[in-house]
Amino acid sequence: MTTPLPGAGDLVLVTRAASVQFVTPMMFRVIRVLDWVTFDGWVWLDGYQLDDTGDAVARRSIFVQPAGLRMQQRSSAPRRPTTLPTVRRNRGPTGLPPAAPQHRATQARRTAGHG
Repeated sequence: MTTPLPGAGDLVLVTRAASVQFVTPMMFRVIRVLDWVTFDGWVWLDGYQLDDTGDAVARRSIFVQPAGLRMQQRSSAPRRPTTLPTVRRNRGPTGLPPAAPQHRATQARRTAGHG
């Protein structure tokens, strides 16, 4: 079974269990999981190191094992929209079809003897 990855907005406690470099635990607010190539069982996280009051003190990218992270708080924001947004194609403000394309007035013209 694989460990679920943290998502944007999640708060995790990063300890030595996640990577030996974190002898002193730190709170970390995840921005995203980076899609960089890594060893099996490791990921790069982009986010903010937090101080004791929960304020961001440094933006960091850290290399950790998700199995060693301690989830403190999941983001309450939805991870993906439940429906796709409606995309307006190039229509005018009244919903009329797009106008015919306009030709550029400064097109290069060939003259005799010049190519």
